Amino acid sequence: MIKTNRLVLRKPTIKDADQIELLASDYDVAKTTLTIPHPYPSGSAIDFINSMLDGEKEGKIIIYTIVERCSNVLIGLINLTLSSAHQRGELGYWIGKPYWGKGYGTEATKAMIDYGFAQLHLNKIFAQAFANNPGSWRIMEKVGMTYEGTLKQHFFRFGEFIDVVNYGLLREDVR
Repeated sequence: MIKTNRLVLRKPTIKDADQIELLASDYDVAKTTLTIPHPYPSGSAIDFINSMLDGEKEGKIIIYTIVERCSNVLIGLINLTLSSAHQRGELGYWIGKPYWGKGYGTEATKAMIDYGFAQLHLNKIFAQAFANNPGSWRIMEKVGMTYEGTLKQHFFRFGEFIDVVNYGLLREDVR
């Protein structure tokens, strides 16, 4: 468990399935990610949680729910997909639409980066965001990640090709 001023990052449980499904079912959330389906299949959050927890057991991913401390409500997810051979992690996150614009994504991302360097001893943490999703890549900038380039029309999602911006942060650059 990781605590910040306003958030608790904790491991997901099956009890989180309904809230994950509720938030992830919003098209505006799904269109900001590569992997959230839309429409979100009813009941599939349980399978998602189980697959993430299996991935953790295999050392492939670290995943946390993002919970608002004052309400104890799950507001999103954050993870690091690990490459132990290269000592790096790819950061991924989403916040439910009712919680956008409150700085929660930045707060959770900063905590996850700190965890990745201090506890997992990663050398690099990187992330990608759709170029048409400035809310996501601005979070990366706010936490000190450096723009590393744009991959043009890199993904095809919901009927269109999407450019992807890349950001990274090295352990040696964190002070």
